[in-house]
Amino acid sequence: MSFLSLTLALLLEQWRPLADRRALFAPLAAYANFLERQLNVGQSAPGALAWLAAVVPALAAAWFLYSAFYAVSPLLGLAFNVGVLYLTMGFRQQSRHFSEIQRALREGDVERARRALAEFRGHDCSALSAAEVSRLAIEDALAVAYRRVFAPALWFVVLPGPAGAVLYRVAAFLARRWGARPDPEVAEFGAFARRAFAAIDWVPARVTALTFAVVGDFEDAVYCWRTQAARWIDPLLGVVLAAGAGAMGVRLGGAHPVAGRMEERPELGTGDDADTAFLDTAIGLVRRTLVVWLALLLMLSLTAALG
Repeated sequence: MSFLSLTLALLLEQWRPLADRRALFAPLAAYANFLERQLNVGQSAPGALAWLAAVVPALAAAWFLYSAFYAVSPLLGLAFNVGVLYLTMGFRQQSRHFSEIQRALREGDVERARRALAEFRGHDCSALSAAEVSRLAIEDALAVAYRRVFAPALWFVVLPGPAGAVLYRVAAFLARRWGARPDPEVAEFGAFARRAFAAIDWVPARVTALTFAVVGDFEDAVYCWRTQAARWIDPLLGVVLAAGAGAMGVRLGGAHPVAGRMEERPELGTGDDADTAFLDTAIGLVRRTLVVWLALLLMLSLTAALG
């Protein structure tokens, strides 16, 4: 059922992507705010309790509803799986920015590409060159594919029903909500949310990086993964980006202007500077990786059914 659920959810999301997920996460945001008000005393232990109070009920509800639907009919269980995946993955919604950047650069309209990138990243990109736009767009495409498809898909397969996809999405939300704010009291309160998400993210990042290596340049992907990933601001995402850059033979990262100043970042990858052609290469890498994952999942499903 995992293979069929993922395939149907991906097809549904490609056909009719969900335009806005803010309403979907509004109840979770309100509950997170409530927990923060009640438990945040600037210490990490209450933050762990708050994390559990947010995550455990979500997992229990996902598992209970799936079990209830499946007990009535396996088709209802399948439909519930597809619905939850449709709500928790969401690659197509984000990839429209990448597609717009790709079209604009092909047509030589760098200004339109800058505007599309700025809309996606949430800051001014008017000072970027075409090469810098391409580089950042590739980074965003790999990051979105990982966070919105590969990581939740892997956890969906590992845990029963749709609980894995719910776990990943809720944990990612709490890590951003509590763990990424500059306020010291909130940062300490969110320390457990950061650590928990890092633990949840550890295996999917490496499985994704390994698949990038298999479908791309294996030697360069592994080399970049081993020597460059730890220097990235988010080392786990650095694993994905470094392996992806090495697999494609492109250089990512590096300094670029943001709000009138240069943002210094480590370099990732080897080979050529990013350009418009590498946008197609990035999409090809993501698609080949997805095909490999689905093929492996199909084989495992057939083996289980026949065994």
